[in-house]
Amino acid sequence: MSGFTKAVTMAGIGLALLSPIGAHAGDLLVVANDEKLVWDDAGKPIYKAPGADTIAIFDLAKPALPTVVATFKLENTVVGPPTNLAITPDRQLALVANSLHWVDDGNGGWKGVPDTKLYVLDLTAKPAAQLATVEVGKQPSGLAISQKGDLCLIANRADNTVSVLSIAGKEVKLIDTVALAAAGAPNEQLSAVAITPDGKQALVVKAASGKVALLAIDGQKVTYGHYDMNVGIFPYNVQIPAGGHIGIVNVNGNGGASDGQVDTVAIIDMEASPPHVIDQVVIGDGPEGLAVSPNGKLAISVILNGAGNVPKTAFFHHDHSYLAILKVDGKKVTKVGEMPVGQLAEGIAFSADGKYVYVGNYLDADLEVFKVDGTKLTKVGANIKTPGQHPAAMRSSTP
Repeated sequence: MSGFTKAVTMAGIGLALLSPIGAHAGDLLVVANDEKLVWDDAGKPIYKAPGADTIAIFDLAKPALPTVVATFKLENTVVGPPTNLAITPDRQLALVANSLHWVDDGNGGWKGVPDTKLYVLDLTAKPAAQLATVEVGKQPSGLAISQKGDLCLIANRADNTVSVLSIAGKEVKLIDTVALAAAGAPNEQLSAVAITPDGKQALVVKAASGKVALLAIDGQKVTYGHYDMNVGIFPYNVQIPAGGHIGIVNVNGNGGASDGQVDTVAIIDMEASPPHVIDQVVIGDGPEGLAVSPNGKLAISVILNGAGNVPKTAFFHHDHSYLAILKVDGKKVTKVGEMPVGQLAEGIAFSADGKYVYVGNYLDADLEVFKVDGTKLTKVGANIKTPGQHPAAMRSSTP
């Protein structure tokens, strides 16, 4: 969830391996689960004791039936966009950032404070193992890895910076920190980042100021030319489809919760000089998760739809979230359908071949699988329970 709610966990590094990942050379799915935060019928958050969060790795060898192959006991939080993790293109590593750290508030409860940790997980080891913990910026949120696999960018929500990390084999190292606002400036809540397929530019969402910043990339050198685009009230997530022609930005409108008002995706022309917003497409109330198909012809936005973290008496409350299905034709994006999912859906990811899409339902503690045929989604089988956890974020090993 996008608001700076009280949430997070005590750090843990235990690992329960279910089967050796090294035996699976195919597609993988990384899912971060938060077991500390739910909401009551009045929409009030209920904070639980820390220590039960996990990071689960699913094997997609049978794409219609994902199978858990490893579980790491590591802190994670739903407070933040569902893009705080990624798998490297060579499928050797999973990188998972923890946005908030869960601490005693002094009054018998809990509160979240900005964390600075990025976990590096070796997916080829037998058993799989945590290789390192890298210190990055404050409240690391959205994360992106270049298609070349040598660069990772992290949007740090509490300090107006982007962490720049090099990836060389299994070594992940912080090499630079890029400021996107002057020291002492108001916090713009950098929530998400996406790198163009050619690795030469990146878009960074500034949620609090309603803007998206443009970064230039030369190898592993990242610079900010102080060019921002106004995209709407509280943008929250961003993706760049294959080809790099456009950027797609979820514009949440209400700081991470539904409010009964329709929201949009902003479309950025990435080939223009400078890039700028060319369209707004109405998609629904409270877009959060966002994924694009590997071929770039389909985008799917996860719409909260008043399901889960709002009062059940609210006029805009519904018993399920849904997917807004978007057809991408060059620079034209059109909403072509909807698909209901579970309560408080968050993460979403495509399989490497684009034939399946996976959705995490936070309050239902399960995953849904859909078969993709053009712009049509068909649900496959029963929901798959995550290991007693609530899926807060999700990414596959496709870019």
